[in-house]
Amino acid sequence: MDDHSKLIVSLLEKATEYGKTSYELGKLKALEILADLGSSILPHSIVIGIIAIFMLFFNLGIAFWLGELMGKTYLGFATVAAFYGLLGIIFQVFLHKWVKKRTNNYIIKKFHK
Repeated sequence: MDDHSKLIVSLLEKATEYGKTSYELGKLKALEILADLGSSILPHSIVIGIIAIFMLFFNLGIAFWLGELMGKTYLGFATVAAFYGLLGIIFQVFLHKWVKKRTNNYIIKKFHK
């Protein structure tokens, strides 16, 4: 009977060690996935930020130029705003689902890599 209790205690110790090891492995895998996702998102964010700054100054230039052509500065800004309003509506109606699907697929691929 004493041998059986030692065997059970040994089995429980090994099961506990296995559980702790599995838990640690899960944490390390999650950390690896988050690090990979973060390292993929950061360069994209920097590029998007640079493009956004470029677009800001480019659109300001176009707005001032159109305002000069139309005789009133505010008309240039209104024209650029109307263009982006129309572009936003088109994006919402036609491209929203497509962009959402591609973004979800990208994130899922990164998690399952």
